Amino acid sequence: MFLLDSILGNFSHDLSIDLGTANTLVYMKEKGIVLNEPSVVAIKRYNNGRSEVLAVGKEAKMMLGRTPGNIVAVRPIREGVIANFEVTETMLKYFLRKVHNRSKFIRPRVIIGVPSGITPVEKRAVRESALSVGVREVFFIEEPMAAAIGAGLPITEPSANMVVDIGGGTTEVAIISLAGIVYSKSVRVAGDDMDEAILQHIKKKYRILIGSSSAEQIKIKLGNAYPDEEIQTFEAKGRDLTTGIPKILIIDSDEIREVISEQVNTIIGTIRIALEQMSPELAADLIDKGIVMTGGGSMLKNLDVLLREQIKLPIKITSDPLTDVAVGSGKALSNLSVLSRVAI
Repeated sequence: MFLLDSILGNFSHDLSIDLGTANTLVYMKEKGIVLNEPSVVAIKRYNNGRSEVLAVGKEAKMMLGRTPGNIVAVRPIREGVIANFEVTETMLKYFLRKVHNRSKFIRPRVIIGVPSGITPVEKRAVRESALSVGVREVFFIEEPMAAAIGAGLPITEPSANMVVDIGGGTTEVAIISLAGIVYSKSVRVAGDDMDEAILQHIKKKYRILIGSSSAEQIKIKLGNAYPDEEIQTFEAKGRDLTTGIPKILIIDSDEIREVISEQVNTIIGTIRIALEQMSPELAADLIDKGIVMTGGGSMLKNLDVLLREQIKLPIKITSDPLTDVAVGSGKALSNLSVLSRVAI
């Protein structure tokens, strides 16, 4: 069996997957990121109980909130873990076929980034989803560890590396030394919660209903964690709940900063708790090295400025926060000595 695996390995392209709440990324050795698509599946349901997948990824996301009654756009990953096993399986199958369009007999090895707080039941669901679509072998790596490797941090050295990975569904805070996680904390507060806070605020204050995609756009355009000299504005479009007709609302960045402050404060509180758990030696390392931020949520405007002011440590955002987990997982899979130390 080992000989067969080694032969198959020569023909297959091993993959790393960042199975995210908002987006799924796939990394292939020597090719880099080969897929980056929303974690969304559009399904058409028939009266006889049968269902059919209409679209996956970008095309499916465009359907969110725009489908007739018999078509539903589903996000099968919630808070970093599988919420809908069957739909996740369908989505994985589609993405793997798209990037690995070879004979079904040539099966890749796959490493998947998972939240550090994942339960054994959740991990088994991810493993079964991957194996069901023809993967030869499945490894897991905790997302902050993968992000640290992707960001090029010296994880094998006897020195503290602190990573804050803010995704769509979870925020992961970890302190890494000697290729191990000394401390980790995963909170299910991240980008999606900011979107929901914006949506609910506009609904409650202005009696205007906007979609989740519109809320995300407002966060991207106006979201900020610290005041700027220039106040930005944006046209939010939705349906007036009083009259029932479409309406445009002008909203500004100061208001949005207040709206998402609860989520931002939760993230900062989680970082503070991690710092309080550190040994004096590891704390001393961070005075010079600081905290490395990654994940799409780290791109929230001026979040690094707020953290610098409140925590009094250097704050660095990686050069490509969206791809660090996928790239780091792929690097770990390519290096057996590292893989044996970081796989869970």
